[in-house]
Amino acid sequence: MFAMFCLFGETLMFKIDIHTHILPENLNEITDTFADPRFLRMDSIDSTTAMLRKDEKTFRQVDCNCWSHHARIQDCNNTSVDLQVLSTIPVLFSYWAKTDECLTLSQFLNNHIAELCRDNPKHFLGVGTIPMQDTHTAISEMDRCVNKLHLSGVEIGSNINGLNLSEKQFLPIFEHAEKIGCSIFIHPWEMMGQADMQKYWLPWLVGMPAETSRAICSLIFGGVFEKYPNLNICFAHGGGSFPFTSGRIDHGFNVRPDLCAIDNEILPSSYLNQFYVDSLVHDEHAMKFLLNIIGANQIALGSDYPFPLGEHHPGSLIQSMELDKSTKQRLLAGTALEWLGLNESDYIGK
Repeated sequence: MFAMFCLFGETLMFKIDIHTHILPENLNEITDTFADPRFLRMDSIDSTTAMLRKDEKTFRQVDCNCWSHHARIQDCNNTSVDLQVLSTIPVLFSYWAKTDECLTLSQFLNNHIAELCRDNPKHFLGVGTIPMQDTHTAISEMDRCVNKLHLSGVEIGSNINGLNLSEKQFLPIFEHAEKIGCSIFIHPWEMMGQADMQKYWLPWLVGMPAETSRAICSLIFGGVFEKYPNLNICFAHGGGSFPFTSGRIDHGFNVRPDLCAIDNEILPSSYLNQFYVDSLVHDEHAMKFLLNIIGANQIALGSDYPFPLGEHHPGSLIQSMELDKSTKQRLLAGTALEWLGLNESDYIGK
């Protein structure tokens, strides 16, 4: 059983937030060594805010909880989050870069996350980033993340420079991840059609859910889950639009196998229990649907901290719903531990 305790009559449960992003405060020390303006830079505004810049243009303003582990620990205390799984901001994937420069940046980011996890083991776990544009280098850095830095896995993008994750060049990466027990968090980035829908924040509102569905469908149709059934893959944002279009996807698979079943002849919905999704759907009706389609054993708390589109009080939707305590605890921490391949006794009740 998971450890629980009561405070003023309310049962508090152990919470692991698997979807949180961080960047180093000294990011410019590494990105300023690169000539390409597409690498992210961070310009301080004041002691609590900074402006991220890319291509010499404003990208996003961030608060200090995006880089200060002290600020995020305080936020965790305020929202009763026991552990955050740290990952880089997807814009830092930099798959478009030269392999050696992307590797240098990845190692810098991974070293930073690993150091925070070592220094704050009661607050943080971490996943690294790898240069997916070069298979050999990606595998090498994955090995370093898991075996030397002792990170729990890696975070990768939903496409690699426009290529689907099912492309043959990426298969050795998934094969190696399965071999060494490296968990994978797949996050949308470089959304398809992004240039055509800049108004109304549509790349984030529409493009991201579609990108995640693209990634899931690619791995299913491409036979990746079939080839590597022991992969521990989790998708951001409740699986994007995939769970809500799975009936359409199955139907398309059945009526046009000549287009859909060319690399894998197994019905897409057969794989719903072979991957995980985070809980970031923002709506009780959507969460109920997700629970019905995928099940609590495949859903882990994820907030997208510290960004505005995330759940500002991680787990509040789950905790507000009429679910039994064991289901809530599974959603709040149990699935996360299973996805990361961690022992409950090492984290619960300490």
